[in-house]
Amino acid sequence: MQKYNSRAEVPEEFKWDLTSFFKETSEFEESYNKTKALASELKDYVGCTKDANLLYEFLKKQIECVALWEDLYVYAYLINDQELGVSESMERKNRAEQLNTILTTNTSFFAPELLKLTKEDYNALFVDNPRLEEFKADLDATYREKEHILTENEEIIVSQLTDSMNHFDDMSSTLLNKEHDYGKVKLEDGTVVTIAPNNYRSLMRNKNENIRKKVYNQFNKKLMQYSDSSAMYLNSYVAMNDTIAKIRHYKDSWDSKLFGLNLSDKVFKTLVKTTEAGYDTLHKYYELKKYSLGVDTLYRYDLYLEMAKSEKEYSIPEAQQLIREALKPLGEEYLEKYDKVIKNRYIDYCQYKGKCSGGYSFSTILQDSRILMSYNYTLDSVSTIAHEAGHNIHHQFVGENNPYQYRFPSSIVAEVASLTNECLLSNYLANNGNDKNEKLAGLANIMGVITSNLFDAVREGKLEQEMYQEVHNGGMITKEFLNKKAKASLKKYYGSTVKMDKYASNSWITRSHYYMHFYLYSYAICISVASNVASKILEGDKEMLDNYMKFLCAGSDKWPKESFAILGIDLEDSSVYENAIKYFNSLIDKYYEILNEDEVK
Repeated sequence: MQKYNSRAEVPEEFKWDLTSFFKETSEFEESYNKTKALASELKDYVGCTKDANLLYEFLKKQIECVALWEDLYVYAYLINDQELGVSESMERKNRAEQLNTILTTNTSFFAPELLKLTKEDYNALFVDNPRLEEFKADLDATYREKEHILTENEEIIVSQLTDSMNHFDDMSSTLLNKEHDYGKVKLEDGTVVTIAPNNYRSLMRNKNENIRKKVYNQFNKKLMQYSDSSAMYLNSYVAMNDTIAKIRHYKDSWDSKLFGLNLSDKVFKTLVKTTEAGYDTLHKYYELKKYSLGVDTLYRYDLYLEMAKSEKEYSIPEAQQLIREALKPLGEEYLEKYDKVIKNRYIDYCQYKGKCSGGYSFSTILQDSRILMSYNYTLDSVSTIAHEAGHNIHHQFVGENNPYQYRFPSSIVAEVASLTNECLLSNYLANNGNDKNEKLAGLANIMGVITSNLFDAVREGKLEQEMYQEVHNGGMITKEFLNKKAKASLKKYYGSTVKMDKYASNSWITRSHYYMHFYLYSYAICISVASNVASKILEGDKEMLDNYMKFLCAGSDKWPKESFAILGIDLEDSSVYENAIKYFNSLIDKYYEILNEDEVK
């Protein structure tokens, strides 16, 4: 496995290419000044809702400004994450954030002004200027917020306060990824490795139990030492969202989330109830993991071990080709877009100290997404490429089929594209693996994906709701509160198979998704949908394949429930989640079948 000490050592072909954003600093500054000037012009459109032609002009100029700003911000964000702690990068990102404050401040008049219109006056706008139909879905979405939009001055205050306060995720990330010293560990070959979040998973897959245990204890001991600070960051973030929800006249922050998605609470109650009812299948999975690993006791520091015990390492080019083969059931148009991801160097693969850990795909109105990851040559990393490439390709479809204003698919829709790819990858390996272990690894991978994205996302999503309830009711999120809740939920989650330890309660500390306002439930819904979609496509269901391509093209002018309806799926129907759990159970049975069969000579 190739290792790098710094970004300078990483080959260029394994770094993302950001030149389509800006080739040099002078271009960034030129665009920054242009965007700032354009944002300044927007405040001159006060009163535009009384003139359909002026309104259209404002909307065109606003979306142009947003598109320019997105490129500035995302570029600054990506540069910052590739090497955390660089003053120039942090300053650039901060300037981009401040520019957004100017943009939102200068347009803060618009929503309150639009909502003062009577229904008759609002409808008349589209008669006076039929071109406004281009923006009708967007305008309708704003108009429905009539009870939650504030006065112009209040909107300015909320915008400025949010910008000044919304840095808790950055503070947590810097603490976890840069400031913490997790110590070092000596591997069996004598190599001394610095423990960091971006290599923790790979270290926890070491076959030597003593090394795993040492890494686990050192890492979690450091997390525990600073858990008060981590809890304070979370409390402040949750309190900020709860306060904004109350200011905007929502019952609470969860109510604002439901309103924003235009989904009923029944969707999520059905999801949680059905998933928790499937814990017996989850416990069956952990029994399988214990059996396949051949251990008498399954400890938490064993959970990252590969069930199939595959020795195979995948080079980056091998991973790229493997994924392409797995995605062939989606057709040539899809593969062309996948090839673009690879050839255009959209992915920043390699890990080194100082790089932000984790993985994500970050797109803009004008640019295809860039993908950050910490490649460790395992199947898990191959799966990450497939996952994040799914987001990129989805955005390509959306960008080609929608105007600027509708290129913002909801996260609760977007994760279907990434998770469907992971299902297809694992199915391909299970059927085409070079040996028994690779086939098992394919099954183990998708079972891990479902465990994480369905069962664990529901568990932690429920914990997130409890955080918000605590703050909303006048309480405070402390490490004691989080430790107690996390430990209790894990006890039910693991059943009697996984041995709990004193660090089990630490599980909340590294979960960056808590800073994404109920994003976790999106994973749970989307893996349920993705497993249904992938299964039918693999069975040769051409109608589902055609519908899936239409689904990928759908823009944000459609609500999530409308997008899912393209696939024939109703999120309030428990069968969506029951089918996902049945699929999970079938994978467990298939794994036992392959595991216990004789090797083909």
